[in-house]
Amino acid sequence: MQSAETVLGVLRERGSKGLPCEQLYRQLFNPQLYLMAYGRIYANHGAMTPGATQETADGMSMEKIERIIDAMRHERYRFSPVRRVQIPKKNGTLRPLGLPTWSDKLVGEVVRLLLTAYYEPTFSDHSHGFRSRRGCHTALRQVADTWSGTTWFIEADISDCFGSFDHEIMVRILSEKIHDGRFLRLIRNMLTAGYLEDWTWNATLSGAPQGGTVSPVLSNIYLHKLDEFVETVLIPKYTQGVTRKRNPAYIRVKSGLAYARKCGRRAKARQLRGQLRRLPVGDPRDPGFRRLRYSRYADDHLLGFIGPKAEAEEIKDQLARFLREELALELNADKTLITHARTRAARYLGYEIIVQHGNSKITGGQRSVNGKIALRVPLDVIKAKRAPYRRHNKPWHRAAMQNLDDYDIVKTYAAEYRGVVQYYLLANDVWRFKSLRWDAQTSMLKTLAAKHQSSVAKMAAKHRAKIATPFGLRQCFEARVERDGKPALVARFGGIPLIRNKDAVLADRVRVRVPYPRKELVIRLRARRCELCGDVGPVLVHQVRRLASLGQPGPGQPAWAALMASKRRKTLVVCRSCHDAIHGQAAVTAA
Repeated sequence: MQSAETVLGVLRERGSKGLPCEQLYRQLFNPQLYLMAYGRIYANHGAMTPGATQETADGMSMEKIERIIDAMRHERYRFSPVRRVQIPKKNGTLRPLGLPTWSDKLVGEVVRLLLTAYYEPTFSDHSHGFRSRRGCHTALRQVADTWSGTTWFIEADISDCFGSFDHEIMVRILSEKIHDGRFLRLIRNMLTAGYLEDWTWNATLSGAPQGGTVSPVLSNIYLHKLDEFVETVLIPKYTQGVTRKRNPAYIRVKSGLAYARKCGRRAKARQLRGQLRRLPVGDPRDPGFRRLRYSRYADDHLLGFIGPKAEAEEIKDQLARFLREELALELNADKTLITHARTRAARYLGYEIIVQHGNSKITGGQRSVNGKIALRVPLDVIKAKRAPYRRHNKPWHRAAMQNLDDYDIVKTYAAEYRGVVQYYLLANDVWRFKSLRWDAQTSMLKTLAAKHQSSVAKMAAKHRAKIATPFGLRQCFEARVERDGKPALVARFGGIPLIRNKDAVLADRVRVRVPYPRKELVIRLRARRCELCGDVGPVLVHQVRRLASLGQPGPGQPAWAALMASKRRKTLVVCRSCHDAIHGQAAVTAA
């Protein structure tokens, strides 16, 4: 039996060489892939959320994997309908979220591993969504670094993109490279499993499975056709010339400047030099020079065009025609815009993008900003982020947090502020978040003051501290929890310089995955030893949603809960009798 790494490595190699993928379904008989998938998803928040059945990650075992493999071997495995719930969006509307059963999540993760390994090497460099080592910041940096001189931005928005994927087109796209009928039938069954809403079954006639782990890679495979169309048809068609022709006005003024210097007419030379700086070297209306650039994150894509607006309209029409005829998708007419890059800002991934122009900004004798891309913080984003901290037109305390410890209060405010600021560190005007920092900081100090029935000044003096940053010492506010024999827990608010960092990455709460097979839970499961009674034999994994559900330590706490609490684990590998006893005790406690 091949290891999971070997299987995925072979698929990556075939994908990178453009070779077809055959007998992919046979890989679903490999238990090593299921153990890898289990190690990746058991800690997710949704692992303990039931779908259409009550099955969750609790009770996971090697026997369950064997039953799934047996069903796969005889093509008896069927995906259950997902349980659909409606969750609110920022604009006040509701978005459907699917909750698959645990077995479907596990199988979906195995399918995702296989598809990602094979297709990842073939994806476009212009695609940044749902991919390893890529994200919003890589997409934005690509735009900022390589889109200089853009004249028009084409903001393309697909109406209900993920809910409109045509199943037949999806299977047809997969079949171009995957020559395995059984695997394609499995994907078709996954897509058409349906959903339960208010416990009524509904058919899924289109769209990727909402809430499923395999949905992101399926979306990228589907929209890769769009990437190919832009790269092989639009970009070659609308990219012409090596450099712009020289601007006649620039040549004329430069010749006059040289003559004035030769004649010793210094005042005239100064005048012409100032005039020269305001003129572009290349002819902005050169009919033989065109450039088209492209970036996509999931269904959000942006094009930058150097050329006349009429051709930008043609590009938009060709894009809409391709999406409609080849992918059965429609551009949203109200949200698909053609924006003049110098006078108006385009919106992409939460940023405003504009082309700068400033004749007075001279660096090294040149107009250093003209034509450069600037990333900006939208003012409406700052207003929306400040709103939760304000009442009665000023920063206000949060009464709901007054019962928390100082450490938890500071930690919560710090995480909220840090998440916003770190995302927008690529912006040229990230300093605008000073107002957000003031509101969040004042709200935090007022919450601490309300908790201790004290004043804001006293809370500020108590928690004020200074930390070292790449830009020197910065003031922050911190709360500590001292621990015997261990380093103190420290929560810090602030200390993030509001200075643009063009190499910024999202560094908050990054999960570092332990490489398989060093996943500790998988090793414990394969040991087949009960961690409660010590018996050796078939075991299951008992899992709780959060450690707080184990209760307070003391004489009344069950042995299994005390063991999990002492090890700070949400999982416990136990035999079936111990697992039944645990659930029996939990049922009695709940009653």
